[in-house]
Amino acid sequence: MTYLGELISIGVAFSWTATALLSEFGSKRLGNLTLNVLRMAMALVFSLVLFGVVTGNILPPGASAEAAAWMLLSGLVGYVIGDFCLFQCYIIIGSRYGQLFMTLAPLAAALMAWITLGQQMNAMSIVAMLVTLLGIGISVLGRGEHHKVSLKLPLNGVLYAIGAAMCQGIGLVLSKIGMDHYVASADMPDWLVPFSANFYRCVAGIIGFTLLMYFSDGIAPLREALHDKKGLTAATATTIFGPFVGVGFSLMAVQYTAAGIASTLMAMTPIIILLPSYWLFHEKITLKAVIGAIISVIGVSLFFQG
Repeated sequence: MTYLGELISIGVAFSWTATALLSEFGSKRLGNLTLNVLRMAMALVFSLVLFGVVTGNILPPGASAEAAAWMLLSGLVGYVIGDFCLFQCYIIIGSRYGQLFMTLAPLAAALMAWITLGQQMNAMSIVAMLVTLLGIGISVLGRGEHHKVSLKLPLNGVLYAIGAAMCQGIGLVLSKIGMDHYVASADMPDWLVPFSANFYRCVAGIIGFTLLMYFSDGIAPLREALHDKKGLTAATATTIFGPFVGVGFSLMAVQYTAAGIASTLMAMTPIIILLPSYWLFHEKITLKAVIGAIISVIGVSLFFQG
């Protein structure tokens, strides 16, 4: 089928849009930590079922001790710190702006790869960073009462969003390092490696979030959440559309089209999310917001040029 990879990539962008919107709803209803504990637990269960169906063994296949260690570190950075910041920014500034700031993740990944893997940053990467920052600036900056330029959003929400993007990019590089240490196995197809790797990330995630919950609010919010049907539905849908549909189909997309094309199309979430945010959360859509989102996505696309 012509353009199958491109169509899958666009589908992934819609999947991640649904994840962002559901996460905003779930975070506001259940709380950041409660939602993340539930999400990590469900992701682990789904992973065990997947391993059992594909390999006949529920344990994650292929990971050496070194690979598992890198993936646990990736989970600590990407899930515990990154998703905590992301879901907190959803509560403060909403998923629409949160996803806009997530276009900074390639910037963080490029910097981390430069530091840890020795990958060179060319002139196009620097241009991409500047274009992405320009798009974000257009969307979130405006004229203030006492200054020519003023931030339109709460500063703490912006800082959480930037922290989330940085952790996602860094966690991605740590995941790459970890997956490079996987051991080839006859009973494990290549497409299963990221799911096995994600299992260890989720282990770090559930341990980290459970500890944070225990020392902040205790486990009472978790017990209450188990009786909240709407909250549990949101948590389940968030888990499915995020780690499973999103990750699985993003891997499939790059099998049928160039990685740069797939990555750019999958990064369209800040544009796609504009209308659903207006319908669901009554967030005003301005011309500046649309232009800023488009420019940010163009900036992401430039990372994969050349």
